[in-house]
Amino acid sequence: MQRESIAALLVVSVATACGGIRGAKWEGSITDSAGVAIVQNPATGLWKAGDAWTVKEELRIGTAEGEAEYQFGMLTGLGVTSDGTIVVADQQGQHLKVFSADGKYVRTIGKAGAGPGELGLGIGALVVGPGDTLLVADMGNQRVNIYLVDGTFVRSFPLDIRQGLPLRWEGTRDGRLVSQVRQVQFPGMPAPTDSSDVIVVRRSDGTVGDTLLRVPSGRTLSLGGPRPEVKLFSAEPAWAMYDTDLLYGVNDTYRIGVYAPGGTLQRVITKPATPGAISDADQQAMLHAFERLWKQFGLSPQQVAAAKQTIKFAERYPAYFQVLEGMDGSIWVQGIQSPTNLPPELQESYNPQLDLGTPEWDVFDAEGRYLGLVRMPARFQPLRFVGNDVYGVQRDDLDVQYVVKLAIEKPDAT
Repeated sequence: MQRESIAALLVVSVATACGGIRGAKWEGSITDSAGVAIVQNPATGLWKAGDAWTVKEELRIGTAEGEAEYQFGMLTGLGVTSDGTIVVADQQGQHLKVFSADGKYVRTIGKAGAGPGELGLGIGALVVGPGDTLLVADMGNQRVNIYLVDGTFVRSFPLDIRQGLPLRWEGTRDGRLVSQVRQVQFPGMPAPTDSSDVIVVRRSDGTVGDTLLRVPSGRTLSLGGPRPEVKLFSAEPAWAMYDTDLLYGVNDTYRIGVYAPGGTLQRVITKPATPGAISDADQQAMLHAFERLWKQFGLSPQQVAAAKQTIKFAERYPAYFQVLEGMDGSIWVQGIQSPTNLPPELQESYNPQLDLGTPEWDVFDAEGRYLGLVRMPARFQPLRFVGNDVYGVQRDDLDVQYVVKLAIEKPDAT
């Protein structure tokens, strides 16, 4: 297709899309650059007063005290089956819990251990696969376990971390596992020749299949010296599946690409952003939070002191924290919040592993145009969009976790 044709289609697309939001006029621009649509957004969104989407809680599962079936340790994954059954992965409990669509406890799947169907430390992603099978990444046992929703263990396949360390997991709509893999040097092995990470699809036997994209390794974690070093808020790849495409950007700038399978860039979405400086007060608050967590994990004072020496800080916060695919092809981008900007009652329980993302999410439509902000509940982390609902985990000020389902409500576009 000629560039002139692409540009003409973009103009028609934007004009058509704008008509559905109460006659609002978008102030950004979409241009063509060698067949790639460059979407340049203004700082203000397309939504006017009364247009913004809101969220309403529809379901809450969990309790601080009471029945053990409704108590959670550390939730790291969530899936929703075709009939609305909710399954969560509890890293601390080393098991899965299954709840009906209306939040009633059904069963627990798996237990701690290394035998068939058992789960080790480091449970990661939970993906609902074909036929409502459940795929669970178990880094402690270096494998992926597969179960049926009724609790039947089907099989497992190995994860050989010598071929690359999976840093992050996601699932495709058709139930395949996707991971970001980094080459690391293990004792007795040669140093990696490639410093890039790859985002890959896993085959059913656990081997690496198609490469969706090759990305620069993040700068937060350094494993090259005599001991690991962590530089918080360094530039990191941020990515998410987007139907069969991939959303990807490096979060030091507000620039997110949409890539087709095979790595072809189709669209670039930009928005003005001026990341704030990381103050001394922010650094001290985060170090204090890490120290509190390490003590909870049982580290000795000497170990805590040594661990603090590995923590460094970048000069500025990233432009955004993470990106997700929402309903109707929308794109959701979460901002960064500093601990000193939290309400005083939340600062003391600040968790640097879980509280980095702000409740406000930038929302873009399927064309990449900035619509505006949606505010999620405080300490709610979305994990899965299903239709106009979003499922996730919320924590209270005592760090008790709850599974929450929110309905996204849209004003009528007239």
